[in-house]
Parts: sequence; structure tokens; C-alpha cells
Amino acid sequence: MDALQTLWEVLIGPFAEFAFMRRALVATLALAVSAAPLGVFLTLRRMSLLGDAISHAILPGVAISYLWFGLSLGAMALGGVVAGMLAAALAGMISRFTSLKEDASLAAIYLSALALGVTLLARQGTQLDLLHILFGSALGVDANGLLLVAGVASASLIALAVLYRGLVLESFDPLYLSASGHKGWLWQQAFLMLVVLNLVAGFQTLGTLMAVGLMMLPAVSARLWHDTLSAQLLNASAQAALASVCGLLLSYHLDTPSGPTIIGCASGLYGASLLLAPGGWLPQILRRPHRVG
Repeated sequence: MDALQTLWEVLIGPFAEFAFMRRALVATLALAVSAAPLGVFLTLRRMSLLGDAISHAILPGVAISYLWFGLSLGAMALGGVVAGMLAAALAGMISRFTSLKEDASLAAIYLSALALGVTLLARQGTQLDLLHILFGSALGVDANGLLLVAGVASASLIALAVLYRGLVLESFDPLYLSASGHKGWLWQQAFLMLVVLNLVAGFQTLGTLMAVGLMMLPAVSARLWHDTLSAQLLNASAQAALASVCGLLLSYHLDTPSGPTIIGCASGLYGASLLLAPGGWLPQILRRPHRVG
């Protein structure tokens, strides 16, 4: 009986007792089921760096909106969306009209954007404002923030279901997609918009520096477990959800920042996948033929 009570207090009690924990749980689970599948498509398209670049690039937009309108969630979200789309478009233009590859232009853009955003916040804001925007606070999500995250997650899942066939074709066989009369760049822009929206929704809970972690780490781990796309999508969402729950509980009991703790749990699952997954180190070693002396 004592063991069951202890388990209840450790695993269920924080969510049953505190409304802010329930809001944080709903927000992070919503992000888990919407952002992680997008990460799978990013890895599939060899665009993993894009998520990191956009997550940093939204910072100047969030910072400028904050300086103009204060802590207005709608204004900061809109500023982040505009900045993220501008960064993605600028990276494409640089790679198209110069000799630089897209990954090089993305690296330059996200470093420049990160420096600009931090400078703006440090100059006009407070240290608390800077830390909140960079690292987020899942435990501080209010009703408006929860509505934003839930709305973006719902819209992303619906859009991903509608765009799924086109995204798969555009990822695996873009030439066939073009030959069948579809414009590949339209699919890519729609996909980029979903990525930006999810990163903007995640900045309040995980911060602009951590939001991409819930998108990419479970996606990379899922590729080690499965070869089929559908299984990777489900696995990535499940890992992101598990990391969210474990991260919130550890953050509560250990009094650590919620965003980095959630991403730390996702990193732990990635490490376990590297070791134990079918595509990981240990199964690869066991499958090697043993020499008979």
C-alpha cells in the first residue's frame, strides 16, 4: 500500500494537485504529437539543420514584437512566424543565386539571427525576459498559451494528413511529383510553414533554443528503430510524449528548468536508441559474423 501511495505521489500527484502541471502536460503532449512527425520529414529530406536554423531565426521576430507590444503572446507569435519564414526564404535565395550550399547559408543565418535577437533582448529587456524567451517555461504556460499550442498542434495534424501523400512524393521522388503536374515548391513552402508554426508554438514552453529538440531528437531516434515511414512517425511522437512526461516530473521533483529537462529526457531516449535499437550499436555488433578460431 505504501509503495502504491509513493508511486501515486511521484507519478500522478503533481498533475492531480496542480493546475499548472496539467496545463504544461497538455501543452507538451500537443507539441509532441505535432512537432515530432515534422522532424521525421526533415530528417528524411536531409534538412535537419533547417529546424535548428528556423528555431534560432524566430528569435529576432519574437524580440522585436516583445519590445513593441510587451508580453503579448499573439504579437510575439506573429513576429516569430514572419521571422522564421523570412529566414527560410532567405536561405533558399542565397543557395539559388550564389555558390553557397543551403546548409552553409542556414548556418550563417541562424547564427546572425541568434546574435541579433539576444542583443535586442539584452539591451531593452531584463535578464528574466531573456531567459524566458531563450529557454521557455513549460510550467508557466497560461490559458492563452495553451490555446495557441493546442490550436497549432490541431491545425498541423490536419494539414499533415492532407499534405501527407504530396510530402512523401516530394521527399522520395520529386521528379515524379513534377512530372505529374504538381509544383514541388508549393509542397515545400507548406511544409516549411508547418515547421515554423510548431517552433513558434514551442517557444513559450521550451524556448527558442530548446523548441527544436522535441522536433528533432525523437525523429532521429525513430529512424534507428524502424525503416517504414509510418512506424517512424508513430515512434517519434511516442518518444516525444514520453520525454515530455518524464521531463515535467523530473523538473517538478528536482526543481530544474522544465524545457532543458524535457530535452534532456529526449536526449536520454536518443542515447538508449543508439545503443539498443535495431539500427544501433549493440544489434550491429551482435549481427556481425563471428570468426571461428
